[in-house]
Amino acid sequence: MPPVAPDPERTPVVVASGQGVERDELVTPVDLMVRAGEAALADAPLLRDRIDRLSVVDVMTKVGPAPATELAGRLGLGPHVVREVTTVGGNTPQWLVNRAASEIAAGNLTVTLIAGAEAIRSSRARRARGLPRDTGATDLAPDPQVGDDRPGFGPAESAVALLAPVHVYPLFENVLASRAGRDADTHRAALGRLMAPFTEVAAHHPYAWFPEIRTAAEIATPTPDNRIVCEPYTKRMTAFLGSDQSAALVVCSLAEARRAGVEDRAVFLWSGAEAVDVRAVSARPDPGRSPAIAAAGASLFASATGAAGRPVDIDDVDRMDLYSCFPSAVQMACEALGVALDDHRGLTVTGGLPYFGGPGNNYTTHGIASLCDALLEGDGPTTRLGLATGLGWFVTKHALGLYATTPPPGGFRRGDTTAAQATIDASAVEVAASLETAEVATVVAATVWRGSDGAAAGAPVLARLADGRRMALAAADDDVVAAMGDTDMPGLIGGSVVVQAGEPRYRLAQR
Repeated sequence: MPPVAPDPERTPVVVASGQGVERDELVTPVDLMVRAGEAALADAPLLRDRIDRLSVVDVMTKVGPAPATELAGRLGLGPHVVREVTTVGGNTPQWLVNRAASEIAAGNLTVTLIAGAEAIRSSRARRARGLPRDTGATDLAPDPQVGDDRPGFGPAESAVALLAPVHVYPLFENVLASRAGRDADTHRAALGRLMAPFTEVAAHHPYAWFPEIRTAAEIATPTPDNRIVCEPYTKRMTAFLGSDQSAALVVCSLAEARRAGVEDRAVFLWSGAEAVDVRAVSARPDPGRSPAIAAAGASLFASATGAAGRPVDIDDVDRMDLYSCFPSAVQMACEALGVALDDHRGLTVTGGLPYFGGPGNNYTTHGIASLCDALLEGDGPTTRLGLATGLGWFVTKHALGLYATTPPPGGFRRGDTTAAQATIDASAVEVAASLETAEVATVVAATVWRGSDGAAAGAPVLARLADGRRMALAAADDDVVAAMGDTDMPGLIGGSVVVQAGEPRYRLAQR
């Protein structure tokens, strides 16, 4: 049978968004979500009573078991509204939009509100003042959870406490530095040049946490107030998690937008796609690349039909927001999507997580809201395309969305990455937990994290054994950590360490 033509009335659109930032008052994530939700609904007031579902992005500060139910009550949404919260992951806002678009196109959903917030500044201020933690409404039944709840690490990473993003992403970065043939200082300078344009965008964004322009040297040069956190990253290269920020989106069918009189505000969903990289970082064939972003991107563009039935590609995109928790995430996305690091279109519409702010799992909601605003306010051709990417864990879970100022000629389509996902999953390298006898191994990735005094405090390594298996390793003793602190990380990759017998520990090989 020939495919059924899409119903134009069911074309999914983003018709309203709201963002918020709080620097002074003590607030809760729900307080902030109310602000963002009310701001979004103020632009589409007739849709408030038409909302079918309220989705809340996972809140890191875990205030209460039912933030979606609390938010629904404070926004005056009826009891018929489905309430849910997501699992952990910066990919979840875009995943929620993709899922909603699929259901709207199928006629199974009409209007949904997606919201999220973090109030980490307020939480820290309460603790500093000796005030009780805000626990939300504890007497409510937990909201149901949606999304992929599988962890982003395996037993090997757990065994060496390789669990924090600020310790994992530098592993990727040093792989990229080694591949580029740069030493640590040269690569750090290159990262300053990469990220400086992000600060220029943040400086002009009304909801950015750090609305100030920084030069490449100010970002890359280690100073007392810009210390090296984890080689090669300075503090100004890392996502900032201490903000109070919120964002919300109203997604509905074109028919509902017309009924509510907000069709002129519509940004159209052309396509969406998701994919997942090998979950255990130690099992990835190449820690410096993301086959999943490449697969999701290829599927995203193949699913979107442009003028005259031609599939669109990355060159057709006018504006983009690439997830930017750390510079390695930006570089890996650019390589996977075929975008130059100095692309004239810019890589962000917010300023990125280190400068705009990184409100937990909800950053991408801000990215989508800002992208939609940029498309509506932009000049040039009638059809302007925008790309948003989100990722969760350690460049692990990915969701991409393609947005436009005009309806998709072929209707909304969600990319199928099933075959590519099977290939990615099958590429996982076997990981060894320990060895019975000591063995020389080749360094695949390495970094050093530093304390506030600048001294080396930890030195994780990913290494390849002679039989091809991988190990995630921690330094055998303090002397090794100290020696690693004086070692050029990119230069160490491809070199050797001696894996100790028993626990996953190592010492430096004789040079």
